[in-house]
Amino acid sequence: MPRTNTLPATKSARQSDRSVRAREVINLDNYAPAYFTWIANKLSSGASQAYLAAFEVGIESWRVLVLLAIEGSISAQKACGIIGMDKASMSRCFKSMQARGFIELALDPQDGRARIATLTPMGRKMHDQIRDIAIARERAFLSVLTAAERKVLLDLLRRLHENLPAVEIATRDHLGRHHPHALQRKKNTEPRSLS
Repeated sequence: MPRTNTLPATKSARQSDRSVRAREVINLDNYAPAYFTWIANKLSSGASQAYLAAFEVGIESWRVLVLLAIEGSISAQKACGIIGMDKASMSRCFKSMQARGFIELALDPQDGRARIATLTPMGRKMHDQIRDIAIARERAFLSVLTAAERKVLLDLLRRLHENLPAVEIATRDHLGRHHPHALQRKKNTEPRSLS
């Protein structure tokens, strides 16, 4: 029997599947989450290096200092919700900041399990020193935009931030339709409460 160039159907189908999957990729030039990730990672890394070098303060402590400078005092749970840190990281951050005299910790009078951080004068002084670097970095970062473009950018970023709950709903819906086991796994790994 003469040899042919046709592959058996199963092998041909597998190669075709791989070929289709290879073509179905995310175009990173037009994928907004990639830009947000790249920018956030590089900004955080650069800021962290600068703050650690100048003040031995990491990026997480800086973020908490910013919140405390605005709020005066804040619960660990609220700080986690705003910054997006997990409970364990926030707990370590609070302990480190307390040890350095940047914050005082007390139990929340309304919820005896929750901890409230209050900014100390030393913490305020550290915030003010780091703020100068942060503002210089922001100024350089946005220097490629006009004042009008900066205003539009901030408006768009606020709207996108407010829309994040819709992203989680869409994710949950997709998982429910295509990967229902993932929802159960996610439910089992979620923390019970933040305090």
